[in-house]
Amino acid sequence: MHVESTDGILELTFDRPGVRNAISKAVAEQLVEQVTNATPEEYDAIVLTGEGEAFSAGGDLEAMTAGPDEPRAEYEAITESFGRVVEALLECPVPIVAKINGDAVGAGLAIAALSDIAYASTDATFSCAFVRVGLIPDTGGTVMLPRLVGLRTAKKLAFTGEFFDAEYAAEIDLINEAVPPADLEDRVTETVERLARRPTDVLGMTKQALHENMGRPWDDALEYETLLQVQARHTDAHEEGVTAFLEGRQPEFDV
Repeated sequence: MHVESTDGILELTFDRPGVRNAISKAVAEQLVEQVTNATPEEYDAIVLTGEGEAFSAGGDLEAMTAGPDEPRAEYEAITESFGRVVEALLECPVPIVAKINGDAVGAGLAIAALSDIAYASTDATFSCAFVRVGLIPDTGGTVMLPRLVGLRTAKKLAFTGEFFDAEYAAEIDLINEAVPPADLEDRVTETVERLARRPTDVLGMTKQALHENMGRPWDDALEYETLLQVQARHTDAHEEGVTAFLEGRQPEFDV
């Protein structure tokens, strides 16, 4: 991956254009390392994108065929690569924005689904293509897809492996918005700048609450929400937000 850090923004670029940014074990490990080490004290947002014409064509099938054949070893290999990608993206306290510059297929689609905010070029196409190579969706595909697009639509995408455009991806809530190619960079920059004006540590708590409460009964969910709200009330961000409101000015958050 190509890594660039500028003014509190960490941009991670899948950088294997010759294989349409297919994700190898090494790429997965680099992604996990960068996302895991990103903190609200250092970064306001993480941007994920791809070099060349694709966001990511998914898992590196050629590398997969050279992997272990014994089921236990396969299980451990998947857990330590794509499984850790899911964990890192879902637990990262820094907002993750996907800048989908081109095709997002298989694990590429799943990573787009795992991102907190996602914009795609209208040139991009998507496919939950696992079934095309005799696999079930992984990289969190069976977890996030039904939560984003609904169970019935998730089944259709997973069962057929059909390709669809960015406008349809936005219509089913897989992404936030389909953007003309010339406007994609500006749209992502606008969002990242808005995030930078928000308290990143509190955004991390918000993400944590939303994720943790997806499968909880409402009473447990409300209890967890209240626990995190108490934490938020004791942050510098809350103190600054209240002070700014009372003084009639825009807040200036440090983290």
